[in-house]
This record gives sequence, structure tokens and C-alpha cells, in this order.
Amino acid sequence: MKIRPAAVAGYFYPGDPIKLLSQINKYLSQVVSKISTNKIFGIVSPHAGYQYSGLTAAYAYNILSDKFIENVIIISPSHREYFPGCCIYAGDAYSTPLGIVEVNKVMSRVIVEGSKNIFFGENGHKLEHALEVQIPFLQSVLSDFSIIPIVIGDQSKIFVDELAEQLAKVVDEKTIIVASSDMSHFYSAEEANRLDSVVEENINQFNYDGLQTALDEKKCEACGGGPIVSLMKAASMKGYKNSIVLHRSDSGDETGDKSEVVGYLSAVIYGD
Repeated sequence: MKIRPAAVAGYFYPGDPIKLLSQINKYLSQVVSKISTNKIFGIVSPHAGYQYSGLTAAYAYNILSDKFIENVIIISPSHREYFPGCCIYAGDAYSTPLGIVEVNKVMSRVIVEGSKNIFFGENGHKLEHALEVQIPFLQSVLSDFSIIPIVIGDQSKIFVDELAEQLAKVVDEKTIIVASSDMSHFYSAEEANRLDSVVEENINQFNYDGLQTALDEKKCEACGGGPIVSLMKAASMKGYKNSIVLHRSDSGDETGDKSEVVGYLSAVIYGD
């Protein structure tokens, strides 16, 4: 098997499986879901080091606990490598300290089929943390699942929209989407709150076009803004119309330094 090894274990999250599982379970035990539904289309989750954003992520992952989910499409931005379009990992699996999760190649091929800008490869996958850090949380709340790992190299609207259309073709009641994103970077907590509130408002209003416009016009920041918009637009195509922000925080909540923070947010997209 061609396995993508854990690249940020011991850095973004504990490399020891016992410590890792303990940390995740601690976060999950501290949160209470704001909604209760079996019609979950997807979630938005942050991707910083767990000590900074793990609790916020837990609000989203707690909703997935005990759900019957077989496939998880994880959409991540690319922090280290630019490339046009969207890349689905061409290997067989991703590995974390909690074990190996296989790639669903059948569903991956359907997403790529007929697309001009979605392709198989390793672009953006080798060292990317934003996708990897979601997997241990998934391993903690789901029992048996496969993944479709997608990294967006260019978040221009043309690529975001095409991804949404391709995702809508494959998502069923046993599949969810995870959009990986942090919010604003390195502003004061006050300014970060102003910017991140724009993202929150558009998610709460299920306004993916408004979010796309706000991102394009620099009225807010989200390194995974493209993944969020793709998730919401695909949801709309499948008849899902509800989204709510579950929790917001910033790095200053952990460090105590509010002069320069990174913002975090978790959300869920769901049906009636």
C-alpha cells in the first residue's frame, strides 16, 4: 500500500497514541452539541495545533459521535504548495498515530470523472497539516470509515464551484464533508473578532455566495474559505439549507496574549 505518513504528529498533536486519544476525548467531554440531528451534510473544523483549536474542533466532531458514517470527504487548503485546481491523494491511505485510514478510491474516481480541474496526485498532500489534523478526531468519533482527501491549491471561484458540483454527485446519507479552515491571522483580538464575525454571519445565514464575495473583497479571512464555500454550495445542491456556527475562539484564549491572534471556528451544515 502507498500510505501517506503522519507529517505533523508530535507537533500539531501528540505523537503518542494514548496521549493523543486522551487529549481528544478530554476536549469531546467538555463540549455539548447545540443541535441534535441525523441529517448532517458536513462540518467546518479548524486546523491549528490541538492546544489552540482542539476544543473548538470538538464542538463539531462531538455531533458526529455514534453516527453511521462510512465515508468522509476532507477538503483542505494548501499552505505549502501552489497548484491550480484540486488534488485527491493518489495513494491508498493516510496514517496517524491512531492507525491507518484507507482512501475510498471508487468515490474519488467519481469526483474526478468528467472534471477539468480535479485530479489524482500528491500535490499539496506531502506535508499539509490542515487535512491531517482532522483525521485523529474522525478516528476518535467514528468506528469504521474511509476518506477522500482533497487539497485545493487555488481557491479561485472557478475551482471552488466545480468542486461543489462534483461533490454533490457522490454525497449520500452515509457520507459527510469536513471543510478544514482557520480564520483571520495575526490581528488584535478585537480586529480578529470583527473579521471572523463576517464569516460567522454568512455561515449562520447559509449564504455561501455572500461568504465568497466577502472573501474576494477582503472583508474577512479564512485560509479554508474555498473548502467552506464548496461544502455549503454542495449542500445546497442536495437540498440542505441549514448551517450554524457551533463555537468560535482565538489563540489568545490559550496563550493569554490578545495583541496578535489566530481565529478559529467550527460549524455544522445539516438538513431539516
